[in-house]
Amino acid sequence: MNISRGLLHPVFRRFDFPRGRSSLRRVVSLMGLTLGFAPLMVGAQTVKWDLAAAYPATNFHTENLVQFAADVAKASGGKLNITVHPNASLFKAPEIKRAVQSGQSQLGEVLLVNFENEHPLFGLDGVPFLATSYAASRKLAQVQQPALAELLARQGMKLLYTVAWPPQGLYSKRPVVSGADLKGSKWRAYSPATAKIADLLGAQPVTVQSAELTQALATGVVESFITSGATGFDSKVYEHVKYYYDMHAWLPKNAVIVNTKSFDSLDGASQKAVLDAAALAEQRGWKVSEEKTQWFVEQLRSKGMEISPPSARLTEDMAKIGAQLQVEWKERMKKSNAD
Repeated sequence: MNISRGLLHPVFRRFDFPRGRSSLRRVVSLMGLTLGFAPLMVGAQTVKWDLAAAYPATNFHTENLVQFAADVAKASGGKLNITVHPNASLFKAPEIKRAVQSGQSQLGEVLLVNFENEHPLFGLDGVPFLATSYAASRKLAQVQQPALAELLARQGMKLLYTVAWPPQGLYSKRPVVSGADLKGSKWRAYSPATAKIADLLGAQPVTVQSAELTQALATGVVESFITSGATGFDSKVYEHVKYYYDMHAWLPKNAVIVNTKSFDSLDGASQKAVLDAAALAEQRGWKVSEEKTQWFVEQLRSKGMEISPPSARLTEDMAKIGAQLQVEWKERMKKSNAD
């Protein structure tokens, strides 16, 4: 057997192979010694990724992420395994984007409006009363997505998919008939836009992310806020808040992003598995979001909350604020494009 030692597994390089049939028996016996290395070699072919998420495991966004990860594992033949870390257990919500950008986490799900101070494009779907229905939100997403993908690419990330939250409504511990009723209240702000709304209402903005909302309500840190029925249900706000006004103010989106270097390091088949699973997740996520919108509101009602549309006066007051924020967003976008 004329075998070049340079081509052999290191275990074999310790031995010389004499010619003849006896050498064949020795090779067979030596091969038995290498069986213990097989799992190590197979395991080395499996890529493991972490996906940082900010919402509870029972949230529909997180459930969609888990299905996305399962689809990737199946389509890649087990070569790429993604572990979803819900409820800000790996990184807090505002930290997830930076963690993906720096490669600390290969994947992450972010609420785009959280990053409006970085670039106004991130805050487009959080502009009040710009897109207030799923049909309008989808059209807005189609316009926003190419520019968003380009912006994220410049920052070292790839946009995989986006999914809208249900429409945003107003929660309050006290009845609200007009914007003036919110003056002085402790207002939960989760984005630059919601903080600005607090300022215009004369409320006191308090930055509280979703994972911290239940505790903030229990300790009196927050008295009023705008968010979706989904977040209200997840956070059990009905234990602390009595009133919900179904305003349909806007539909912010979550985006699932991947570190570009991590994605590029995958083989072609695994990349396709990720992209195909992302396309399914986007379609599935939008569908579930819309289908469960009314269900979330009815759950709040069943828990004792008073559900009603906003009064004409409150609608007018909030529309004025929305119009002002739309103008300000356009100005910031013009300045950003000029820079």
